[in-house]
Amino acid sequence: MSSSSLKVVMLSLALFSLSALVAASAGNFYQDFDITWGNDHAKIVNAGQFLSLSLDNTSGSAFRSKNEYLFGRIDMQIKLVSGNSAGTVTTYYLSSQGPNHDEIDFEFLGNLSGDPYIVHTNVFTQGEGNREQQFYLWFDPTKAFHTYSFIWNSQVIMFLVDNIPIRVFNNLKSLGVPFPNSQPMRIYSSLWNADDWATRGGLVKTDWTKAPFIASYRNFEANACVWSSGSSSCVYNSNSLQTNTWQDQALDATGRRRIRWVQKKYMIYNYCTDLKRFPQGLPPECKRSKLR
Repeated sequence: MSSSSLKVVMLSLALFSLSALVAASAGNFYQDFDITWGNDHAKIVNAGQFLSLSLDNTSGSAFRSKNEYLFGRIDMQIKLVSGNSAGTVTTYYLSSQGPNHDEIDFEFLGNLSGDPYIVHTNVFTQGEGNREQQFYLWFDPTKAFHTYSFIWNSQVIMFLVDNIPIRVFNNLKSLGVPFPNSQPMRIYSSLWNADDWATRGGLVKTDWTKAPFIASYRNFEANACVWSSGSSSCVYNSNSLQTNTWQDQALDATGRRRIRWVQKKYMIYNYCTDLKRFPQGLPPECKRSKLR
């Protein structure tokens, strides 16, 4: 790619990211979420518009959505732990319950001050994951809030950062690949100590003199079908400023250009290219498309 073309791509990505941040509308953490762990380490303030999780050597903290969802677009603005965050993990994911659960993960692996965060993604279907992809980000996620999103419909799961797709997982049940399309999921987030593996495979331990470690959240948005266990059906949530385009959304030409850019420049691990891990052959979804 020429330097002029790269500048155009970077400018369009920056403008698109800015528009995504401006367009987000705020949910209410009091109404939409429960603190599930470390009550004294989690705070909801500003009339429910802002939430923070903290971690020290006594406890981490976590929250989950009151509602379950079956398909939708989920957006959350997050500002990650700053400074020396080595050993910490901030999670943001969707998950159902039970041993055969489905799950769609963002995990942000802490780092030594000045090193880039690693964004770890995974997809679990029927209790099985092992579909990891990892990325660096093209910005410092600790300096400002950025929007992390899931688009989940009957055909595709998309991971987005500031509305830029970084990963897709297609419904390939025709090839025998399980796809999460029947179990409603809640939204979860947590901040916890994982210094046995999180930073450089556990070589770098958490420096508790830097505690408390704090992750901040705002502008939650669920444009989704809210599951009702009583009626075994879902009701479309129309309180969003966004439309319901997520119901049949897939990568368009612009999305394909952006995801190629991200995966070429910032992907650092892809299970679909790990031949040593799969000596008997790559999983079938890896063979179907270059956009994995």
